[in-house]
Amino acid sequence: MASRFVPGFLIALLVVVQAQLWFGRGSLPQVNHMRKELAQLEVANREAQQRNSQIANEVRDLQEGLEMVEELARQDLGMVKPNEIFVQIAHTRQ
Repeated sequence: MASRFVPGFLIALLVVVQAQLWFGRGSLPQVNHMRKELAQLEVANREAQQRNSQIANEVRDLQEGLEMVEELARQDLGMVKPNEIFVQIAHTRQ
């Protein structure tokens, strides 16, 4: 009787372990999904780090001198200093 019980118990245990591997917490499909999500988060993190680095550079430039302020004012606000002549060249298509 015991000789029949042991193989049945081992098969049942194998089924439980396999079910846990494929459908339970930490299963292979869930791990693959989490890996994909991690890759997406790493890409977003790199983009955010690049934006933060760019903003930190702009802040440093603003703290060190007025050249950056003047450049932004010329680009965004059309600033022209006294005794300067503003020339705008329009490109035409031929």
